[in-house]
Amino acid sequence: MKKLLIATTNPGKLKEYKVLLKGFTFKLVSLKDLKVEKEAKEDGKTYKDNAIGKAKFYSKLTGLPALADDGGLEIDYLGREPGIRSRYWPGYRATDEELINLTLERLKNVPWNKRKAKLKIVLALVFPPKKIFTAEAKIKGFITTKPKKMIPGYPFRSIFYIPKLKKVYSELSFKKEVEIGHRKKAIKKLIPILIKEL
Repeated sequence: MKKLLIATTNPGKLKEYKVLLKGFTFKLVSLKDLKVEKEAKEDGKTYKDNAIGKAKFYSKLTGLPALADDGGLEIDYLGREPGIRSRYWPGYRATDEELINLTLERLKNVPWNKRKAKLKIVLALVFPPKKIFTAEAKIKGFITTKPKKMIPGYPFRSIFYIPKLKKVYSELSFKKEVEIGHRKKAIKKLIPILIKEL
């Protein structure tokens, strides 16, 4: 059976991909399964640069096709910050709590109609030696004034309100999260390639 490496150390992402790619004839393996401890650099200027960089790095390291992603939160009022620097917004690798607190502090007293935001994602799929495919997607919403349920590894979901569902992202069931998520929208674009190549 052919294998596809899910190039992430985030258990939440891995769990989502296992649901999104369930039922296919290829086997999903993780960095943990392969005991990979090296970390790819994330020094690209765009989400796409980072996603491709990670997928290429881990594909070369393991010899397997690799799927990686990169994304972030873009808040209109803050000039689309934090964007690509989402995890490193304060100038260092911040905790989930620090990122939530920083976001709410930066938007203190900002009215609701000016709290528009997007969660963006870019997926990169690499087949050795040189085949590269990408797909992107986004979800639109608003930043709340207080956090709801916290999901480790996904800080911004606890303050991201989705108008059409009238709920904060993190309040959704895992099944609903996966169903409406931007990761699903992006992976759907890559499934024909996965079927063809694997």
